[in-house]
Amino acid sequence: MSFIVATFYKFVTLPDFAQKQSSLLAYCQTKEIKGTILLAKEGINGTIAGSRQNIDATLAFLRSDPRFADLVHKESEAKISPFKRMKVRLKKEIVTLGMPEIDPNERVGTYVNPQEWNELIADPDVIVIDTRNSYEVRIGTFKRAIDPQTYSFREFPEYVRQKLDPSQHKKVALFCTGGIRCEKASSLLMKEGFQEVYHLKGGILKYLEEIPSQTSLWEGECFVFDERIAVQHGLETGTYQMCRSCGHPISDEDKTSLEYEEGIACPYCFETLTQEKRSRLQEKQRQLELVRNKISDKGQQ
Repeated sequence: MSFIVATFYKFVTLPDFAQKQSSLLAYCQTKEIKGTILLAKEGINGTIAGSRQNIDATLAFLRSDPRFADLVHKESEAKISPFKRMKVRLKKEIVTLGMPEIDPNERVGTYVNPQEWNELIADPDVIVIDTRNSYEVRIGTFKRAIDPQTYSFREFPEYVRQKLDPSQHKKVALFCTGGIRCEKASSLLMKEGFQEVYHLKGGILKYLEEIPSQTSLWEGECFVFDERIAVQHGLETGTYQMCRSCGHPISDEDKTSLEYEEGIACPYCFETLTQEKRSRLQEKQRQLELVRNKISDKGQQ
């Protein structure tokens, strides 16, 4: 059995978002859906996984609310469920920028379809900005893209104030994983006086789904916030794993480092790992290896 992974978001005013939590969670649980859905006054944002039938039923349940009738989702497949449980969380923002006055329902930039994206970002007059965090950018991004070197999306407004100028940067193209961060990022830039602001419709995931690798301007893999860690063209599961200590994606090359210890540390957290945490992770790794050995022994009997 393969699992369907569905991602979706919609900016829409939800004054009753807290009241929707329990019924939405209960429905997902009855359908054996796993993943995370965020609810806030400004809308909904989620990634869920389950069987084809149950994903379809859950999306239909969401769209039965007239405010979500036109909810757009993206899909991929996974051989195992990328989530262990179902969570429906209440938040102040469905994507945290830290500026409640920025409202994508009022104004956003110009959407650009994946088929038109290559031509846009190849234009030398266009500045191309990756709105994701630096650890995401590190494993893959578009050619010519600028990395703002942010640790969280909250830092993006300061990057705009310090590094961008409406009088100099006449055309700005933004992109992110699924499109949601760019809704707020483009709204922010429009508010700051930038005239031509474009963003990739459906995000990197839609681009990788629709654009063949032969004509793609994407380099590397795309980080995703589930147990697949990263995806490639065609939304095939990527080659990265995740460090259990710091959560950073790690490559095969990272594993050759003297600072890599399976299940304990990687080159990105080796120097900052406390002895207390190291001891705790060492014990977890020891228990995991005991389980692996038992399974191996049974397989040889």
